[in-house]
Amino acid sequence: MRLRVEFTTEPFDLDEAPPHALVAREVIEAAELDSVDVGPFGNTAEGGADSVLTAVDALLRKALDAGATRISLQLNVIGEEGR
Repeated sequence: MRLRVEFTTEPFDLDEAPPHALVAREVIEAAELDSVDVGPFGNTAEGGADSVLTAVDALLRKALDAGATRISLQLNVIGEEGR
C-alpha cells in the first residue's frame, strides 16, 4: 500500500523556523520515502506504508519533544505498492 502524509507543526513563527519545524523537516527528509515536499505552511511525503508510518511515528515523537504544541496530520491511501 502507498500512502501520502500531509502535516504541519505549530506554533508558527514567520520570522524563523522553530525547532519543532526543523526537527520535523529533518525526520521526513531522512526517511526512506519516494517523494518529499517541505514548505513553510505544510509538508507532504509519499511512500510505502511501512516507510510512511515509521516516519510519522518519529515525526510526532520528535516534534513534540522539540516543542510542538499542535501537529495537524492527514494520511491518505494513494494506491497499491509498485503501481
